[in-house]
Amino acid sequence: MSSVSIWRIRQKGRIGRVIMEFIAGQGNRLLPTVYFRIALALADCQLPIFYSPFFNGSCMTHTVRIDFVSDVVCPWCVVGLNSLTAALGQLDGEVNADIHFQPFELAPGMDDNGEDLTGYLMSKYQISSEQVAQTQAAIVARGQEQGFVFDFNSDSRKWNTLNAHRLLHWAGETSDQQLALKKALFLANFTENRNISDHAVLVELATQVGLDGAEAAQVLASGRYAEEVRELESRWQQQGISSVPTMIFNNRYAVSGGQPVETFVDVLRQLVEKDPAA
Repeated sequence: MSSVSIWRIRQKGRIGRVIMEFIAGQGNRLLPTVYFRIALALADCQLPIFYSPFFNGSCMTHTVRIDFVSDVVCPWCVVGLNSLTAALGQLDGEVNADIHFQPFELAPGMDDNGEDLTGYLMSKYQISSEQVAQTQAAIVARGQEQGFVFDFNSDSRKWNTLNAHRLLHWAGETSDQQLALKKALFLANFTENRNISDHAVLVELATQVGLDGAEAAQVLASGRYAEEVRELESRWQQQGISSVPTMIFNNRYAVSGGQPVETFVDVLRQLVEKDPAA
């Protein structure tokens, strides 16, 4: 994987236009122009076959790798993922996303019983319950815009997410259902207020998205993938990621936060323009 250890994001304008600057590691130079061959099927595009170093036509589909670093108890990660998938929907036929969910634990020391969410946030950020409520109201509003229900209430808890990340890692290694499982975990945690550290809940969610429930139970009971998850968490933190969500595009560009749909559309189009071989 190419290094993204030093990167900076600047935001300009109200819509959060992201200007990405890859500073070191690979240098402050422009990406080299890549000469590549384009064979266009006349039946699909009604264009002749030709060669070009600059072609960025709408008939091409560019594959973009996206490493989505996040935690399943992070509400802004829900917002960010919903915006990203909506942007990809707008770019259907132009961009094909290869999404890999990478682990990040916001509360790695949390015990199996979890902790009252409001109390946890007050303690961690040294804020009042009123400030917690204001922040949650803003998150609820963003969710409503996206068709996602955040149900913050007196029963909401912060959970340990290592088991969830182990199951996501397994899903990514053995199936194409990692995205579906990620969404199911978000729904269970934020909409249904379920204990997503509980093995039975996790097995149920895995089964719901088409994964093998017996194998999921075996993964959880055995402790499998715990070492791999910890190693990945450490690697991303060493590369400068300290908050989530953070999305790494083609191992070159980083975007953080629950950005609006327009930002991701802009980022993806800029990426294709800068790297037509994507």
